Amino acid sequence: MKKLLSKILFLFVLANCFTQTEKAKALVPYYYFPQVKNLKKESLSIGNNAYQLLYFGQIKESLNLAKLAIKINKSDEKLWMILSDTQLANDLYKDALISLEKAEKINSTISEIHFAKSNIYLKQSDKENAKIALKTGLKIEPDNYRAIFQLGNIYLMQNKYSSSINFFEKVTKINPDFWQAINNVGLAYFEQNKINKSINSFEKAILINENAEPLLGLASCLSKRDINKALVLAKKALKKNPKYVEYDYRKEQLWGEKLQKATEILFQNEELLDDIKIAKSKINK
Repeated sequence: MKKLLSKILFLFVLANCFTQTEKAKALVPYYYFPQVKNLKKESLSIGNNAYQLLYFGQIKESLNLAKLAIKINKSDEKLWMILSDTQLANDLYKDALISLEKAEKINSTISEIHFAKSNIYLKQSDKENAKIALKTGLKIEPDNYRAIFQLGNIYLMQNKYSSSINFFEKVTKINPDFWQAINNVGLAYFEQNKINKSINSFEKAILINENAEPLLGLASCLSKRDINKALVLAKKALKKNPKYVEYDYRKEQLWGEKLQKATEILFQNEELLDDIKIAKSKINK
């Protein structure tokens, strides 16, 4: 009888244990742990959304999303590049460089990484490192004419006019219609006192694109030779882009001191006074 009671008690306890286990299972929530592939897809989606927010000017929100994408996936150089773009938009230059360096460690064969680094170095006024980064990128993508153009611009900033002209001419061999490079050859030649070559360059640029910059550059070149033509060109330039009335704006466009002086002298002509006033009023508006 005791043995029978013991067996019954054992079976009761065992059954109760199974019941409690089922109850416990019912209380524990079920979690889905995504696979690595799904996580990577999700991080890229978040990164793309961050880039879209950046495009629409929501720079803080884009930075937060880019950080989230990196937390999910630190092994994708594209995400580090997106993070760098959002950091750059938020003026976080050091952080942006660090992000690009991490992207470079993952894949150093992407030319855009080096070109992006050059852009940040320029914003920090570090021209030498900017040149190094551009040259590294150009070893990977030697026919990137925009990068070659930027390299020429840096040499122009450093008053190394012959070197800048060489790079600008390389640009036009790859893309003959890139008027900006032809225009900048004109800027460099003027600082070398090669006025005829400067005139020729500005005229070539105008044939491709009648932009305000080569128009005013040509006007300044001709101010001592043909003042009437110079005045017509200057008026047209100021109508197209009133910002060129300002010394600082022209400096941003890499105009050298000699061309700046020639332009300031041209602007003293009485026939341009009204045009200059109108240009300045448009800028203020």
